[in-house]
Amino acid sequence: MAYNNKPKPDDRSDNVEKLQSMIHHTIENMEAAEESLQFTDSETQRQQIESKNERRRESIDAFRSEIKDEAHNQE
Repeated sequence: MAYNNKPKPDDRSDNVEKLQSMIHHTIENMEAAEESLQFTDSETQRQQIESKNERRRESIDAFRSEIKDEAHNQE
């Protein structure tokens, strides 16, 4: 039984836009988390939020690096 499934062509034309959108949403999530810190008395929750935001910062750095790579590849 032969499979004739062909992969879709690699369309990277809108990757920069998608990455910028992901950065925007990640920043919004960070800001919302920072705001929520005002309403928690739990040190555990505070640490979890701060830890998650640190991972978000790392993700943003990775997204920005990817944007540079994409921009370089599109030249």
